[in-house]
Amino acid sequence: MRYDGSMINGRWTLSRLGWGAAALALALRCGAADTAARRPNILFALADDWSFGHAGAYGCPWVKTPAFDRVAREGVLFTHAYTPTAKCAPSRASILTGRNPWQLKAAANHWCYFPTEFKSYPEALAENGYFVGMTMKGWAPGVARGADGTPRQMAGAPFNKRKLPPPTKGISNNDYAANFEDFLDAAPKGAPWCFWYGCVEPHRGYEYGTGAAKGGKKTSDLPRVPGYWPDNETVRNDLLDYAYEVEHFDRHLGRMLEALERRGQLDNTLVVVTGDNGMPFPHSKGQTYRDSNHLPLAVMWRGRLKAPGRTVDDYVSFIDIAPTFVAVAGVAWEKTGMAPAQGISLTDIIFSEKGGQVVPARDHVIVGRERNDIGRPHDEGFPVRGIVKDDRLYLHNFEPSRWPGCNPETGYLDVDGSPTKTEVLKSRADPAAKKYWDACFGKRGAEELYDVKRDPDCLDNLWGKVEAEGLKAQLFSELKAQQDPRALGDGKVFDAYPHANEKMRGYYEKVGAGEKIPADWVNESDFERGVPEQ
Repeated sequence: MRYDGSMINGRWTLSRLGWGAAALALALRCGAADTAARRPNILFALADDWSFGHAGAYGCPWVKTPAFDRVAREGVLFTHAYTPTAKCAPSRASILTGRNPWQLKAAANHWCYFPTEFKSYPEALAENGYFVGMTMKGWAPGVARGADGTPRQMAGAPFNKRKLPPPTKGISNNDYAANFEDFLDAAPKGAPWCFWYGCVEPHRGYEYGTGAAKGGKKTSDLPRVPGYWPDNETVRNDLLDYAYEVEHFDRHLGRMLEALERRGQLDNTLVVVTGDNGMPFPHSKGQTYRDSNHLPLAVMWRGRLKAPGRTVDDYVSFIDIAPTFVAVAGVAWEKTGMAPAQGISLTDIIFSEKGGQVVPARDHVIVGRERNDIGRPHDEGFPVRGIVKDDRLYLHNFEPSRWPGCNPETGYLDVDGSPTKTEVLKSRADPAAKKYWDACFGKRGAEELYDVKRDPDCLDNLWGKVEAEGLKAQLFSELKAQQDPRALGDGKVFDAYPHANEKMRGYYEKVGAGEKIPADWVNESDFERGVPEQ
């Protein structure tokens, strides 16, 4: 497989300027006499726990997202965007570095000590003439310090002074849009800027019932409930509360777009909107299924984009984001001081006029996970690697004897507490409904294979029923080329990296010894003793 260059480490890379980068250079030259010739501003808008499809642009009737829809309408809407790992810290690490989590040492894990050797793109752009800032949540949770021990500004200097009465008890009081305007006011005149809008919605917790009471939504608005949860009023209301928080993220995005338009800066701003991982529900966030890693993505650049309103079906990964921003900033990657990127700039798509499949080589993505949360013996993770290609998802579970959502007696800590989680846990006692618990919390075999077009809920494991050895071989070939320790037989290194929250370190052993250690992201009722080994 070729794409203007050679296959290197399992991703194609340009041996010289590819046609996407060349198109960028041409666009810059052609507009050299006006403001469009300046290096672009960059607005990166990241929702916290937002799944694919939950936006008006994707035809969703129960989540209203006029700002995201505008970005898609005036830009490019992606249908196959994926994060490599569906958990906050490792997903954001990939965005910031252009590398897969398993190429980032300790940063493959949630709540880690971020290795000093991996520079982020905001740090690099700040050294190359950009004014860089962020609001609320950048790379988190974890500890990121420089070699001298000082805290790193992984996503830029914080702008968080402005507050706003939140519409619900579960929503932050951060006035994201006003803080963005403070950033714009602080930006030096004429200098390009890069801003990270790190919304903490729709991350839990939610104020139950507010989707209906304040959002005007009805449980009948939902056309279906995924087959891995019970379909009842509790679950449906939980979904409506999630939708209301997605809409809060979108409202602030809309205010940011309006501010840019009012200031005459929108045309020269590359706007990228997505979520860091799937929704905070069982079987989604933290796992490796379709609804875990598959995410919304829209890109707008009014002054440069050709054929706006396109829908693109290429498979793209979060590791492509940092290379995109560095490329449009006009900085050679080797000049950034960043580790070599595994991803490839999306400029080949942005500057195309095509929809559908634009670049044939973008035909798959790789996903996986290491320790997303503690709650297993010795702080072990649930290591997985997978590949998505041709509407099939193949997963290799390296340690199938472990509990995928963390141990029952420690509250299944890899799954946020919620009304839906409670409903699923209750199903274990009912033989007629236990299928929900099995799908969300039960142990898994070493290998899984799903037809995600026919079975988007990933409930019918086809491994052993249809041929998929070629898919498995491709996955491991690429992982070995990427020097993934797990694929090379040294996966224990990931379990050995210490958890950065010392109070939570060794959680399984401490709880087993009778210590009371609060885990505020789950409910007390989530802790289950006496669950038989499968």
